[in-house]
Formats: sequence, structure tokens, C-alpha cells
Amino acid sequence: MYAIAIIRYRRPLEAVLTVTDEHRAYLRTLYDSGTLLASGPLDPRSGGALLLRVPDDSVNEALDAIRDNDPYVKKGMAQYELLPWAPSTGLEKLNRL
Repeated sequence: MYAIAIIRYRRPLEAVLTVTDEHRAYLRTLYDSGTLLASGPLDPRSGGALLLRVPDDSVNEALDAIRDNDPYVKKGMAQYELLPWAPSTGLEKLNRL
């Protein structure tokens, strides 16, 4: 199963930037484990988006853990909107990532 996470900042960008290095280090662990496929900031910079691969048998638990372990969330800088996603077009290419 795949998911899209929309991250929306809850604090001014200047405050969010004080936690960005920790957030990016956390995303690197997700990327290295194969959970995070792509990520980046929104334009204009009001948050970001993640493309995730999560286990079919524990989608909600996996997404909750991803959100809850993000330093942005732990430090009250951002909130997540978690959207489980079942792509059809392009699924073969996604599965090769």
C-alpha cells in the first residue's frame, strides 16, 4: 500500500526552520528503510508532502508511527494529513522504486 502525507506548518517558517535538520534526518531514516519514496516542500513553503510505502496489513498503525515520530510533530511545528492511496496507473513503476 502507498500513502501520501501532507505536512502543514503550524508555526511561522522561522520557527519551523529551527527543527528542519532534525526533520530531514528523520526522513533520511524513512528513506533508507524503503518507507519514504519521495519528499519535498510545498510551494509556497507552507509545509511539505511525502510519498510513502507502508505494509498492507498495518496501514493505519504505520502511518500513525510515521507522523508521531517526526520531530516537526513532536515539537508542535506541523500537523499531518495522512491519505492511504491505492494507485492503479503507474503501479508497476512505483513497485520498482
